[in-house]
Amino acid sequence: MLARNAESLYWIGRYVERADDTARILDVAVHQLLEDTTVNPDRTTRRVLQVLGLPQPPAKDDLDVWGLTELVAYSKNGDGSIVDSIGHARENARGAREVTSTETWECLNTTYVGLGEAERQARKLGPSEFLDYVTNRAAMFAGLADATLSHDEGYRFLVLGKSIERVDMTVRMLLSRAGDRPGSPSWMTVLRSAGAVDTYLRTYRGALDASRVVEFLLLDRLFPRSVFYALSEAEFCLDHLDHRTNSRVGARAEAQRILGRARSALEFMPPGILLEDLQPLLLELQETCREVNEAVAAQYFHVSPYVAWTDAAAKNDQEHFIEESEL
Repeated sequence: MLARNAESLYWIGRYVERADDTARILDVAVHQLLEDTTVNPDRTTRRVLQVLGLPQPPAKDDLDVWGLTELVAYSKNGDGSIVDSIGHARENARGAREVTSTETWECLNTTYVGLGEAERQARKLGPSEFLDYVTNRAAMFAGLADATLSHDEGYRFLVLGKSIERVDMTVRMLLSRAGDRPGSPSWMTVLRSAGAVDTYLRTYRGALDASRVVEFLLLDRLFPRSVFYALSEAEFCLDHLDHRTNSRVGARAEAQRILGRARSALEFMPPGILLEDLQPLLLELQETCREVNEAVAAQYFHVSPYVAWTDAAAKNDQEHFIEESEL
C-alpha cells in the first residue's frame, strides 16, 4: 500500500473518532449547563475546552453553553472543532478514493454537506440536533467501513487510527475528573460522555463508585471504549501490519513496543490502586498516544522523497560529464 494512502486511512479513523467523542462530551456538557442551575457556566465551559485540548478564550470573556457550542461544534477556524474534524476526514478520504469504498466516501461526503443544515436546525431547536447528527453519522461510517472494506492493510490503518484516538479521548475524559471526590456525581458524567452508562450499570449491578468507574473505563476487556480494549485493538492492528511476525526476541517496531508496554502495565495492575495514582497514570497514557503516533508515522508514512533519487541521478550525470571533459 502507498504510504500516502495508509496515512490518509489512519487519519480518517482518528478524525471520525475525534468528531464522535467530541460530540458525546459536548452533549453531556450542554445538558448539564442547561439543566443544573448550580453549575458555574464559565468554569464548566473552560473545563470542557481543556479536556478537548482546544484554545481557551481570554479570562475576561465569560463563556456559556452557546459560546461553548460555537467553539467546539461549529467553528471553522481550524482549532479542532467537530466541523473541522469531519472536514479533515472528508479531505483525507477524497485523496484516498482508490482504497476506500464508494459507501464510506459517500457517507463522509454526505455528512460534511449536511453539517450546514444540522447547524441551522440546532440553532432553532437546540445543540442536541447537531450532536445527534454527528454521532449517528459516525456510527454509520464505522458500520459501512466494517461491512464494505476488505479487512486488509488499509482497514487496519483505519482501525489503528480510531483506536489510538479513542484511548486519547477516554484519557481526557478521566483527566477532567481526576481529583474529584469518590462520591461525586461527576463520575456519572464521565460514563455518559463515553456512552458507557448502561453497560457499566449492568456490569456492576447499578452501584456507582469512582474506583469502579475508573476500573471499567481503563481495564475492562469487553467494553469497546475502554482504554485496555482500544490499546489491544491497536496492538492487534500493528501485529497484522507486520509481515515478519516470527521474531525470536519480541516486537521489532517502536510502535509495537510502546503499545505492548502500556497494555501490559494496565493488564497486570491491581484495580484497587487506580484512584491513588490516577493522574500520573493518565498523563503517561496520554504520552503513550503521542509516542505511538510519532512511531507509526516514522515507520509507515515518512518515506524517502522522489526528489532524492532525482538529485542522485543529476549528481551522477554531472560527475560523468566532468570525467568526459577531462578525457
